[in-house]
Amino acid sequence: MKRRTFLGSAALATLGVVLTRCGIATNPKESIEKLVVPAKKPVVISTWKHGIQANEAAWALLNTNGSALDAVEQGVRVTESDAENRSVGLGGNPDADGNVTLDACIMDHKSKCGSVAYLQNIEHPISVARKVMEDTPHVMLVGKAAEEFALEKGFPETNLLTEGSKQAWMEWKESKNQSKPAINHENHDTIGMLAIDEQGNLSGACTTSGWAYKLPGRVGDSPIIGAGLFVDNEVGAACATGMGEAIIRIAGSHTVVELMRQGKTPNEACKLAVERIIAKHEDLTDLQVGFLALNKNGEAGGYSTYAGFNYAYTDSEKAELIDAGYEMEW
Repeated sequence: MKRRTFLGSAALATLGVVLTRCGIATNPKESIEKLVVPAKKPVVISTWKHGIQANEAAWALLNTNGSALDAVEQGVRVTESDAENRSVGLGGNPDADGNVTLDACIMDHKSKCGSVAYLQNIEHPISVARKVMEDTPHVMLVGKAAEEFALEKGFPETNLLTEGSKQAWMEWKESKNQSKPAINHENHDTIGMLAIDEQGNLSGACTTSGWAYKLPGRVGDSPIIGAGLFVDNEVGAACATGMGEAIIRIAGSHTVVELMRQGKTPNEACKLAVERIIAKHEDLTDLQVGFLALNKNGEAGGYSTYAGFNYAYTDSEKAELIDAGYEMEW
């Protein structure tokens, strides 16, 4: 027997003896396997304070052995229907022409995904995105064609521009300085949600009305797989919020998942992605970006460029709002 092999075997044998005396196991290999910390599941996390109510809907499914895919869809639908939320779904801030246009995507543990962009008159773009994933050979539908697809699938037509959002848009339109609200500082522009279910499967969803008073036709990162959302069931999942243009430039959510694949914790992966964005931009004025991640072990983390980003966390023991780490103060 080679010396290295002998020493390895001896170490295993010694460990086996010690653990046997502790009443754990008699087989050294079995003992090592038993020392591995089991994954925490189910878990659901989502961006921003509005994620608290979204998590409640998702947890109702996860806590009764529901799938992560169903949980993230039903969870973000809560925010899509909240007319008081000016950044997602019904009541979302319109573009410069006064049209509310919605973006969303969804991805499951088998890497199947669906997306819609620049969708109008449909309250739940996340559910339309799931229909794209399940009922078509495509990943993304956009604009009028996405709306027609939704109507064909039975989604009701809805006027998304509430009186509150319309009034705010008219005031902006009439102002001399038509500046856009700072992303995620005055204007929390997204809900992203990630979940791992009792079976250990991951899924994610992301939905938004986008940057308030944006140029007509603008689409951010939220409906783009790999930018606003990415899921790899072997590793983990990530989603993003904030300045979509910056997130797209580094394929942000995919970057976070790949960093976790390299062994980084969710927090570390999100921080490194934020640092990469900072390094790519000379002007960081109002460049708020936040990443949220959940790995295969049910560990969560988040990080942002500026202070103020938080996320809702729910598991079998607690439900809380967590302040994420950040690089800079406003």
